Amino acid sequence: MPTALIADDEPLLRERLQQLLARLWPGLQVVAQARNGREAVAIFEAERPDIVFLDVHMPGLNGVEAARAIGRRAQLVFITAYEQYALQAFEEGALDYLVKPLDEDRLADTVQRLQQRLQSRAPAAAIPGDGPVPDMDAVLNQLAAALQQRGVAAPPARGHLQWIKASVGQSVRLVAVDDVVFLRSDDKYTLVAWAGGEALIRKTIRELTAELDPSSFVQVHRSCIVNLRHVARVVRAGNETADVHLRGRAEVLPVSRNHLHHFRQM
Repeated sequence: MPTALIADDEPLLRERLQQLLARLWPGLQVVAQARNGREAVAIFEAERPDIVFLDVHMPGLNGVEAARAIGRRAQLVFITAYEQYALQAFEEGALDYLVKPLDEDRLADTVQRLQQRLQSRAPAAAIPGDGPVPDMDAVLNQLAAALQQRGVAAPPARGHLQWIKASVGQSVRLVAVDDVVFLRSDDKYTLVAWAGGEALIRKTIRELTAELDPSSFVQVHRSCIVNLRHVARVVRAGNETADVHLRGRAEVLPVSRNHLHHFRQM
């Protein structure tokens, strides 16, 4: 049985879409509804649905950025209120879309295309008979640019790490980078700490430094990186060092002389 996830910040739209899908595609199981992009990505990693319906404009992590996180692992259908600004990006990229308010006939066409793709197991951005599969990142960048022209907030260009997959007991947890308070490594592992817990990953501090946004994450020691958004205060110590006190964590992180310059203006 094919499965789907619906992500939209409007509860009534989520319910209407699920009701229409139940009528047009009785064999489709909607495994969950998400209220925003961040929740959509987390649910996707847990449930791995075949299809994801994504509202383009959601608070926090929007549909374009959520689509980047999901990639080609699912069939993506965007929901947008800005058809005239996004249409070209969708058509050139062969990504499907629905326009608010939802139209049942248009959804029926989308259902038919999705059924064909799942039957042939075509790549998520492909429509049978349409030729080469386009580069999804290029399509998403074009869509973000189209929305920005309309004045709709667009996500930053792909590049910095947005999520960290970390082992917690026997399970794998998806941690939003913004929630991370600090990262501290030893020889083989790096501890990822957030306000509600911590977990281990197999990445070095050097690798993480290259992947994290330098405007938010700074190295305070050769084995430790801190998220500036979670710094409560910095207390100067002797010998050109300092201590970082955190919000939501009891640890006090030492700042070495080589990295004190990050906090001179604090």
